[in-house]
Formats: sequence, C-alpha cells, structure tokens
Amino acid sequence: MKKEIENEMEDELRSEYDFAQMEGGIRGKYIERYPQGTNLVLLDPDVAQAFPNDKRVNDALRLLIQVAQRQQPNTAVQQTE
Repeated sequence: MKKEIENEMEDELRSEYDFAQMEGGIRGKYIERYPQGTNLVLLDPDVAQAFPNDKRVNDALRLLIQVAQRQQPNTAVQQTE
C-alpha cells in the first residue's frame, strides 16, 4: 500500500522539479524572521462578509480601540465613587 502512494507522488512531480539538482538552498533560512512579522487571524464566514479586505478590518479594530480607550477613564471614575 505504501509503495502505491509513493509511486503516485513521484508521478505527480514534473521532471523540472528535481530538487536534488538544486544547490545553495538552506532549510529553515527564514524561520526566525517568520513569526516576527506574521499575525494571521481566521475570520468566521459571517464576519468576513462584513469586511471585504484587510483595510476595513484594521479600520474597524482601530475604531474599537478608540471606543475602549474612551470608556476606560469613565469606568475607573465610577469605581472609585
């Protein structure tokens, strides 16, 4: 069974994709840099419909941050009274 799967995989690769012939590649070259600039979030389908692109998501989150920041001083005053 395993040999059948290996043969199928070999058949799917084109001859020009012979990775043994490639030189100079370094495995994991950018792995340390990858998490530094990456922050992916998967949106549920209903949320994704409301935000057609990343700019709209960022704008909405910035607005939410502003509202939250305005509310914080009010709640702190109410708690001390």
